Amino acid sequence: MGKLDLGPLRPLVSIVFVLIVWQAAHAFGLTNPNLFPGPWDVATASVKLYNDGVLVKDLKTSISRAAIGFGIGATLGILMGILTSRVGAVRLALYPFFNILRPIPAIALVPIAIVWFGIGEDSKYFVIAYTVFLAVWLATHHGMDHVPETYIRASRSLGAPWWREFFEVVVPAAAPHIVAGLRFGAALAFLSLVAAELTGASAGIGYRLEEARQYFQVDRMFVGLIQLGLLGALLDGLFVYAGSKIVHWESV
Repeated sequence: MGKLDLGPLRPLVSIVFVLIVWQAAHAFGLTNPNLFPGPWDVATASVKLYNDGVLVKDLKTSISRAAIGFGIGATLGILMGILTSRVGAVRLALYPFFNILRPIPAIALVPIAIVWFGIGEDSKYFVIAYTVFLAVWLATHHGMDHVPETYIRASRSLGAPWWREFFEVVVPAAAPHIVAGLRFGAALAFLSLVAAELTGASAGIGYRLEEARQYFQVDRMFVGLIQLGLLGALLDGLFVYAGSKIVHWESV
C-alpha cells in the first residue's frame, strides 16, 4: 500500500484526530471533567482569558522573555563553543565545567537566580539563557570539533590561511550542528520559561499556570499548555525553514 502524503495538511489532520478522540472520551464519560476537561471547556476558558485581556498579555510577556533569554544564551553558546573547540587552553579550563553544569535543570537555578538578580526580569532572562547556552554550546563545540580531517588537509594543501580555513571550511562544516543546537535551544527556552515564571512573576504563561493550579482551574491549565505547545511547534517550524535556506547543503 502506498504511503499517504498529505503534505502541509498532516499537522492539521493530526490535531483534528486528537480533538475527535478527546471529545469522544469526554462525551462518553471516560474522563473526569474536573481533572481532564473537554475541548469545548478549554476553548471557553481561552475565550474568557482573551476577553479579559489576559491571554494576549501573557503571550507577549512570555515571548519577550523567551526571545531575550534565547538571544543571550545562543550568542554566548556559539562563542564559547568556538573557543572550547578551537582553543586548547579554553577547552582544558571550561569544557569539564560546562559538562558538570549540563545535568542541572533550569528550575533548580530559580532560587539562586532570585538571590542574585531579584524577582525582576533579569532573573528570568538568566534562567532561560543558562538553559539555551548549554544546548547551543554543546552543539557548536561538537560541530566545530568534528570537522572531517580531509577538509582541513585539503584547505591546508591549497595554502589557505587560517582565517579562510575557519570561515570557508570549519564554519560551513559545523553549521548544520549549530543550527540544530539553536533549534533545540529554542525548544528549551520555552521549557525553562515556565520554570522562570513560576516565582516572582505577575504575568506570563508560567505564572498563569501556577495561578490556575492554586484555584484548581484545570481548563485554564490546559490553555497554558496548548499555548506552549503551539508556540514551540511554530518556532520549530521556523527554524526548520530557516535552516533549510541557510544550511542548504545539508538538511537540519
